[in-house]
Amino acid sequence: MNRPSDLYIGIMSGTSLDGVDAALIDFSQAAPRLAASHFQPYPAALKEALLALHQPSLDELHQSQLIANQLAREYARATQTLLKKAGVAAASVQAIGCHGQTVRHRPEHGYSIQLNNAALLAELTGIHVVSDFRNRDIAAGGQGAPLVPAFHDMVSRHPNINRVILNIGGIANLTDLSPNKPTIGFDSGPGNLLMDAWIAGHQGKPYDKDGAWAAGGKVIPALLQKLLAEPYFAAPPPKSTGRDLFNLAWLESQLHGGETPADVQATLLALTGDSIADAVNRFCTRTREIYVCGGGAHNKALLSHLQLALPQCRIQKSEVLGIDADWMEAIAFAWLAQQAMHLRPANLPGVTGAKHPCVLGAIYPA
Repeated sequence: MNRPSDLYIGIMSGTSLDGVDAALIDFSQAAPRLAASHFQPYPAALKEALLALHQPSLDELHQSQLIANQLAREYARATQTLLKKAGVAAASVQAIGCHGQTVRHRPEHGYSIQLNNAALLAELTGIHVVSDFRNRDIAAGGQGAPLVPAFHDMVSRHPNINRVILNIGGIANLTDLSPNKPTIGFDSGPGNLLMDAWIAGHQGKPYDKDGAWAAGGKVIPALLQKLLAEPYFAAPPPKSTGRDLFNLAWLESQLHGGETPADVQATLLALTGDSIADAVNRFCTRTREIYVCGGGAHNKALLSHLQLALPQCRIQKSEVLGIDADWMEAIAFAWLAQQAMHLRPANLPGVTGAKHPCVLGAIYPA
């Protein structure tokens, strides 16, 4: 099949477990162009099944493969809707870069698991699929995450100004773009996932819109100090984390049971904000500009908290740089697919700790 090399699809389903981001990206110009986008929410039952897989359970290997098949069908449906929106034929797309859904991230044990049946996705879409981006970096001694800093390095550097790209998804991660220095990047800790889990349990809402519930509560200083005492926060990069550490059980183990729910939500917002600010002050010391992407970019209370905690920095959404805050990661995985199809390394050893640059991803031909 004759395919042009400029159109790629990036599919991202992140730690927040809210659904599938699918983006059609045109790489024919100097800067990547978002040609079309589509968000597809996860069915409630699928989200519950994915959450259950984060803990050991009976027959989990069988269940994980059934869920991988279901995810591939969700990704295929998102792809087909995206192409219909764009008026583009599948034969015009070079490849899909599909991150898959993380259910275990244990680089200290030499693996990371992102569920997806990439062969089925290639079969259903008729498009080459690149997946399993993390394990090649882990094989080379790296964390396998975060991977998006390499894309930030390509599109968002400034020759004179120290910038940080801050992605606030379920987990928050930073990319430090310091002039004349190698790029570093790492997960700072929880982004939205604890706040989302807490409001879901107490109000049945998927997230705290604008941080309004948190803004109506009061931070519990003793609880905040206990949460921030988690050793992960003080550990130097390279480092990465996920639901394996930061989850509802971790939070509940540190509650005494008499807290007002709104005050816990306010404390969780402060945990996200303070851990990000501390990471900037410890490890990205020359930062003057912060550009925010991910779902947390829409949390007004969180952005206000960050601005107060980092008065030396100008904090804005990534749209200022020409990249929509909601689509940064999906665009990045389209770029990672392009790198893989051309057999070009796409990790940054200074970010992940890998011994050397690697071509990331396994290719499943259509």
